[in-house]
Amino acid sequence: MPYRRTPTIQARLDAQRDAVLHGAVELLAERGYAACSVAAVAERAGIAAGSVYRSFPSKAELVAELFRVVCSREVEAVRAAANRPADLPDRVAAIIETFAGRALKSPRLAYALLAEPVEAAVDAERLVFRRAFRDVIAEQIAAGVASGRLPAQDPQLTAAALVGAVGEALVGPLADGGAPDDLIPALVSFALRALGGRNAADS
Repeated sequence: MPYRRTPTIQARLDAQRDAVLHGAVELLAERGYAACSVAAVAERAGIAAGSVYRSFPSKAELVAELFRVVCSREVEAVRAAANRPADLPDRVAAIIETFAGRALKSPRLAYALLAEPVEAAVDAERLVFRRAFRDVIAEQIAAGVASGRLPAQDPQLTAAALVGAVGEALVGPLADGGAPDDLIPALVSFALRALGGRNAADS
């Protein structure tokens, strides 16, 4: 007869897993991916290193799940910005402002999510994040094209190009720990010009 965990044991394991992820998020935000060793995460979570492996067989799997958790929060914040009742240019502006603003408020975390060298399994999660962000923008572009507000274009391609451009523009300031005051307005203006929409300065 196969062993079945009791609800009490499962709840304890779930709580331990949550503690591991919480500790990993803190380390990622403070010191980046390189600091998220199993030993360091276990110490932050207040458990033995061996206990981490009950939930995550390797550091790569731990950090991949960590990326999924953190990135899903960022995508949801951007999606909420996109769903605000506003005109198309204002929704696009809200997406860029939300993404860039959140990144600049947590520069070490954002740098880890966007650019820090990582293992292949973790890099795959980074790609999922970029595609999710792309899809949010692509939805707005498609709506703009359908309504005649934007010129005909491939929404997915344009959105992917914008994600790459915005991410690249943020990497330097995130690595340096500072950004010029006009960075986000400049990114918004760039995005609207790239879409063929009105410039943010005209709003």
